[in-house]
Amino acid sequence: MSASTSPLPRGTLSRPTGLDQPLDVSGMVDPDGGLIDRRIFADQQVYQQEMRRIFARSWLFIAHEDQLQKPGDFFQTYMGEDPVIATMNKKREYRVLLNNCRHRGARVCRADYGKTKNFTCTYHGWAYDLDGNLSNVPAQDSYPDTFNPADWGLVTAPRVESYKGLIFANWDADAEPLADALGDMKWYIDAFMDRDPEGTCVVGGVTKWVLEGNWKLAAEQFATDWYHVNMSHASALMVMSPTGKGPKKEIAQRSGKQYTDDHGNGAGFPVHPRNRFDAQPVHEYYDYDFLRERLSPEQVTGPLTNGHATVFPNFSYLPVNGSIRVWHPKGPNRMEVWSWTVLDKSMPEDVRRAQRLYNLRTFGPSGIFEQDDGENWSECQANAHAFMVGNTALNYQMGIGTEQENPGYPGTTSELYSDAAGRGLYRRWRELMSTPAWHEA
Repeated sequence: MSASTSPLPRGTLSRPTGLDQPLDVSGMVDPDGGLIDRRIFADQQVYQQEMRRIFARSWLFIAHEDQLQKPGDFFQTYMGEDPVIATMNKKREYRVLLNNCRHRGARVCRADYGKTKNFTCTYHGWAYDLDGNLSNVPAQDSYPDTFNPADWGLVTAPRVESYKGLIFANWDADAEPLADALGDMKWYIDAFMDRDPEGTCVVGGVTKWVLEGNWKLAAEQFATDWYHVNMSHASALMVMSPTGKGPKKEIAQRSGKQYTDDHGNGAGFPVHPRNRFDAQPVHEYYDYDFLRERLSPEQVTGPLTNGHATVFPNFSYLPVNGSIRVWHPKGPNRMEVWSWTVLDKSMPEDVRRAQRLYNLRTFGPSGIFEQDDGENWSECQANAHAFMVGNTALNYQMGIGTEQENPGYPGTTSELYSDAAGRGLYRRWRELMSTPAWHEA
């Protein structure tokens, strides 16, 4: 019998290498020239490689600390397409557990959130504690003597870290610290998440909806695209303007900056000395002079209010209405959007309500801006599988050559109307997609 067909030793498994054969996608993205191969949004093999080489090795947003306040609190979410449970153990440490029973693979938690002492699979009753240890096996005496419950706990994310109330996890035990992955992006996040000495909280639960479109379409827009605002959201801007005719020219044609970095993070924001929050009660609540001292004048006149941002790969936020969201991938053609409303803890109830309602009216699932975006992404995806369409390059050349180091604004910045952060996102995408991950060693 040849070596290739020899039986494996008892108690071992081996997967054929062809099942996870990597694609060379390096030629599908040209960040320096600003060209993207459209097939990266529609190809199933590309998508599967994203799961292996991007989502299995990147810092992914899990939950807000406000959702896990006491031991036993849990929240069910996803890392890529992998279902996970975020929880706080008895030592008040955050744990992220793969929601997958080690016996037959059913989920051990089906509730969206709650409080518990353990997670029990409803199929055969295997139970796990808050650290993922296998704590109970019905009829355990029927298993062989070699069966050791310590070997069959839930798979646990080896890295769980948080920044300013935002909890992230990573399957790569040797990944760089979260703070390093965020880099200069922390300064832009602080303008949203560090306005209040008391910190932030979440209200209104998690709003979820499904869109037809590739997850990268949403992630790149929130990283780089102020360009679409006046066209795509023209009707919404008319509705919101005092005259009903749309914003004044100096408001519609805003000037500002866009941030990009080597980790694929990006943010864009208008810069104006009188930048303000759109909801009147929220605007009246804030002491902008205090914020200039707590943060910086540049943060207050820029990313504090109007703007957009993405932390690579799929976590985005909008400071003006307190919206944070994750673009959960559900195949190459579909995403599931999960959205939270984040508020400063010191906000009085009337201001909280105003901001929450403003978020729902603008960027909730039926919000006047959100519907425009969803329509655009589904339109881009609708014919992405066609032959000639799939062989036509996409243009990401806006703002090439405007990248620079700008005093007062950490990192590399470009003009507000630019694809710089989009090019940065896809440069990082190409890098990770072209490099074997920890599990391929």
